[in-house]
Amino acid sequence: MVVLNKIYTRTGDDGTTALGSGERVPKNGARVSAYGTVDETNAAIGMARLSTTATEPEIDQMLARIQNDLFDLGADLCVPDHGEKLEYEPLRIVSAQVDRLEQDIDQLNAELEPLRSFILPGGTPAAAALHVARTVCRRAERLIVELAAFDDEPVSDAVIKYMNRLSDFLFVAARYASDRGKGDVLWVPGQNR
Repeated sequence: MVVLNKIYTRTGDDGTTALGSGERVPKNGARVSAYGTVDETNAAIGMARLSTTATEPEIDQMLARIQNDLFDLGADLCVPDHGEKLEYEPLRIVSAQVDRLEQDIDQLNAELEPLRSFILPGGTPAAAALHVARTVCRRAERLIVELAAFDDEPVSDAVIKYMNRLSDFLFVAARYASDRGKGDVLWVPGQNR
């Protein structure tokens, strides 16, 4: 259980932070940047939920579950699996969480017409907010993939898959929230030349 009774500790005043394993690392390190951007994704989803709660309850319920998953994912990244024995079993993203995202994507996408053009972010306030969350999610995904490229920075395949599916989910959810795709703002190549 997490207990936070004192918010400031002063231990990070030197520019370091503690991973879940207790190891101290620079706050600008690749791992901290990756899970920090996952947290930013979660905050963007929280902002999107201000629009989906009343207008898209089905999506909102999915987003609530995703926000919890993102804390799991951050916990996974916060305790790198270097193979050492820890005093506790670290929380890891599992394939069932990825599978659930795929089911949600398929459920929402079943009501949408196929795309014949790229779409511009917008449509409705909920759709626009979901597009913002999608772009933050893509940044987090890039940082996680960058982290995984280091030999000494293990990242599970499930973490990478989850973030990739999440950005897909956010795209489909944005279309769904844009009047089931009828409000999509289509890109017109070269329109303003």
